[in-house]
Amino acid sequence: MSEENIAVIRRMFDEVWGKGNLDVIDEVATEDFVDHDALTGDGARAAAKQSAATYREAFPDLQVEILDIFAAGDRVCTRWRAQGTFENELMGFEPNNERGEPVDGITIDRFEDGRIAESWNQFDALQLMRDIGAIPTESGAAAG
Repeated sequence: MSEENIAVIRRMFDEVWGKGNLDVIDEVATEDFVDHDALTGDGARAAAKQSAATYREAFPDLQVEILDIFAAGDRVCTRWRAQGTFENELMGFEPNNERGEPVDGITIDRFEDGRIAESWNQFDALQLMRDIGAIPTESGAAAG
């Protein structure tokens, strides 16, 4: 079952984050799916789809790379890296049209009957905030 669950996660990264095919979330997540996100809190499938759409809109050239992936029991752990050019508004911040520094994250997904039932996401939110200009970079803060 572990290899099948890993294949589902690889599909999520490729289809949802890589290609913007948000309907894949409906196919691979349970009806009562819960997404525990570092910035947005807990949400259902619709919230996960909206979150993916928001990031893909803000960073149209978004690239997400799986760095490590492994399974244990009913869970899959994925260490990933995302990077893109900030081209559209995000969280009220105007785009700077700059390619940000990579943002690293870890996601743990719990499976039920071959579908994702729950997902926990932690990522370098500080780097994301720097990339969109919400927080000055260290060099910018020192210069001020």
